[in-house]
Amino acid sequence: MEILESNFRPNVPIIEADSIVIRFSGDSGDGMQLTGNQFTDTAAYLGNDLSTFPEFPAEIRAPIGTTAGVSGFQVHFGSKEIFTPGDEYDVLVAMNAAALKVDLPRLKKGGVIITNTAGFDKKNLNLAGFAEGVNPLENGSLDGYTVHKIDVTRFTKECLSGTSLGMKDIERCKNMFVLGLLFWMFDEPMEYTITFINEKFAKKPELAEANIKTLKAGWNFGDHTEMFTTRFKVAAAKLPKGVYRNISGNQATAIGLVAASELSGLAMFLGSYPITPASDILHELSKYKTNNVKTFQAEDEIAAVCAAIGASYAGGLGVTTTSGPGMSLKTEAIGMATMLEIPLLIVNVQRGGPSTGLPTKTEQSDLMMAMYGRHGEAPLPVIAASSPADCFNTILEASRIAIEYMTPVICLTDGYIANGTEPWRFPAAADLAPIKVNFTTEANGPDGKFLPYKRDERGVRPWVKPGTKGLMHRIGGLEKQNETGNVAYDAPNHELMTRLRAEKIEKIADTIPLIKPDSGNETGKMVVLGWGSTSGAIKTVVRELIDEGHDVAHVHLHHINPFPKNLGELLKGYDKILIPEMNSGQLINLIRAKYLLPAIGYSKMQGLPFTTVELKNKILEIIK
Repeated sequence: MEILESNFRPNVPIIEADSIVIRFSGDSGDGMQLTGNQFTDTAAYLGNDLSTFPEFPAEIRAPIGTTAGVSGFQVHFGSKEIFTPGDEYDVLVAMNAAALKVDLPRLKKGGVIITNTAGFDKKNLNLAGFAEGVNPLENGSLDGYTVHKIDVTRFTKECLSGTSLGMKDIERCKNMFVLGLLFWMFDEPMEYTITFINEKFAKKPELAEANIKTLKAGWNFGDHTEMFTTRFKVAAAKLPKGVYRNISGNQATAIGLVAASELSGLAMFLGSYPITPASDILHELSKYKTNNVKTFQAEDEIAAVCAAIGASYAGGLGVTTTSGPGMSLKTEAIGMATMLEIPLLIVNVQRGGPSTGLPTKTEQSDLMMAMYGRHGEAPLPVIAASSPADCFNTILEASRIAIEYMTPVICLTDGYIANGTEPWRFPAAADLAPIKVNFTTEANGPDGKFLPYKRDERGVRPWVKPGTKGLMHRIGGLEKQNETGNVAYDAPNHELMTRLRAEKIEKIADTIPLIKPDSGNETGKMVVLGWGSTSGAIKTVVRELIDEGHDVAHVHLHHINPFPKNLGELLKGYDKILIPEMNSGQLINLIRAKYLLPAIGYSKMQGLPFTTVELKNKILEIIK
């Protein structure tokens, strides 16, 4: 760390750090998600690399003041490459007693605690489950930390006294006081947030004025009080040159879908029913009406996927978005799309299950559902995004496969990816490959007949827009006769068509890049094989271990069905294979079954991502 001279109070040194982890924590109504997002956007604007982890209760009106009602937002930002939101916090903002109780265990020893003392009165202490008469701010239990006790609520009220706002609106501004203080503490400008506030409350100038006034009051509190003796500065990261924006996984998914529509020249139709944590894709896409995008909020999950199937049959790019319970409801319709052999994108933003389960928590819960969750033999392509920004590329790849191979494709993200954010470098349009679309307009059979299930060398049937002259054909969920597409019940034809559909999916591997290690060598003592959102933790740990002299590699899967052609041979080059998953072991079963390799599983099912510490300890345990 380097100590710089302060531009404000000369006696307040500025410590330059390479990375910082901050946790904003409070009740759902305390605005912690907004506060965290604004701090994150400013850090991104200043060129920091970053990773975030929003965490909030499932209930719309979570129990105020209780540990079950705590809403948190974690941001890890720095001047170096950042792949995870961090294992431990350097700074914890605790707006009440429950927030402190929930998040204190992950605060570094000697870390900074900023509290709103109004949230530590007798009522809040009781709601948080502290024993009668026990106040952690007063009993010495926090002596190992730097604690700043601030009555944020009182200062906010004093700042806005005399305004026309009611007391409820005034109290809602207290998160801006905290944000202003953090901006001062980490030497970050307020201008970005001031612009955001003016835009957000353009029709309510009194609210904009109040929030900006409170934001500046928080900055001035830090700059003038003697409570704070240290400030911090995090320099911009040395990222590849380009134009960046801070993006969440759901936003990247939506933008990827718009790009797929442009690259294919197809109108895009989203049929969706709101479900956590996938709803933001619907919300985001609804902003793109002028980009040949139509969004339809259906009455239920079944109607949503059936409408998307209709859009694809009509010659568009049909998409449906959901999470685990919605996938269950869509299953029969997805089977019909498999039988029809038409393009369809199914985006499953996974969450903890079963049933309603953990609707706002993350889990890699649905890989087996994606692979086998249809009756009959109905294999489909399955691909998975590895980070928020990677959702853009994953959606483009899913769209390419769906359109060029005439098949539904299941794209897996999860709550951690969907809600988390990271910097995303805008791609140049010229660098994005077009998606080939070929509508059949001529008969392809003898005597001028049209054969809707006559396949090319890849096993792909023709795509016909309804109403194309002379190309009338039958559709529906009943088994099709080979080539003619007529309804057929005979046993040999059913087996033939089942095998032809499966062979088509397998041939997709011909266009999938051969897989290679993300880090480490192509042979060695150990490989950590991951998929989906475990990427950041695995990447961080494996690179650390390589620097420490260990022979370990990281291979990360994006294409799960079919696997890359060389995956089996690559894995056989390592003595040991570890597969960490946020489930009870789903990918490991696929790997063992296909390649007969003695892979070792490492499972976590807590609604939380892996920490680097627990993953590193597991790898070292196996190595030793």
